[in-house]
Amino acid sequence: MAVHESMVVMNGTQISCIGHDCEDIPEFLGERYGRHARRLDLSFNRLRSLAGLKAFSELEELIVDNNLLGNDLWLPRLPHLHTLTLNKNQISDIESLLEHLAAATPSLEYLSLLGNEACPNQLVSLDKDEDDYQRYRYFVLHKLRGLKFLDTRKVTERERMEAETRGAFMKVVKPKSEEDPGPRSDSAAMPYTPLPRGSKDAKNHKGVFAKCRYVYYGKHSEGNRFIRNDQL
Repeated sequence: MAVHESMVVMNGTQISCIGHDCEDIPEFLGERYGRHARRLDLSFNRLRSLAGLKAFSELEELIVDNNLLGNDLWLPRLPHLHTLTLNKNQISDIESLLEHLAAATPSLEYLSLLGNEACPNQLVSLDKDEDDYQRYRYFVLHKLRGLKFLDTRKVTERERMEAETRGAFMKVVKPKSEEDPGPRSDSAAMPYTPLPRGSKDAKNHKGVFAKCRYVYYGKHSEGNRFIRNDQL
C-alpha cells in the first residue's frame, strides 16, 4: 500500500504512521521528518525491514509493534535511542537480536519484546511459565546492561545482580525437535494430544470439559472402598 503524506500525523517532534500496511518505511518519511523526529510510531503495519531509519539519526523512541519483523532485523546506528518496543513481531533468535541492539542502540534503556517467540511467556506459548520468563530476563539484562525497564517490568537491583553472575547461562535454547526434527516414527507422527486444540490457543483460551479415557482399577480406589465382597 502506498503511503501519502496525508496519512502521517506529526505532533512537534513526534511522527506517527500507523495501520497503513506498509512493508517498508516510505522514503519521504526520512527525507521530510528524519532530521527533527525524536519519536516515531510505525505500529500496525506489515514492515519486514527497518532500513529506512537511516535518516532518523536523532531518534529517541521507536515503536514498531504489530509488524512482521523477523530474525533478519537490522537497525542503523541510533546513538540517542532509549526506548524500543518490538511487541508482536516474528523474532525468535533472542541472542542475535540482543547483540545487534547492543551495537546499534548503545543508549537503550526501555525495551519490550512481548508477543515474540524470543520472549517466553504465555502470550506466545502456553507451555511457558514464570521461571522461563525470569531466565529470559536475566539473559537480556546480561546482554543489555543499561536497561532500566524490560517488557512490563522495571529492572530491579536483584535482577541486575543475578544477570551479572548467572545471566550468561540463562540463554533459552530451542528443543532439538524444533531445530532438527529428523526422522519420526509412526507413533511420534500421530497428532494425539491430552487436550483439544482449542484449549491450547493462547488467543482463545477457554475451559474444556471432556471424558477422561483413563480409569483406575486399583483396590484402593475411592469406588472400591464402598463395595462389599458379596457384590463382586
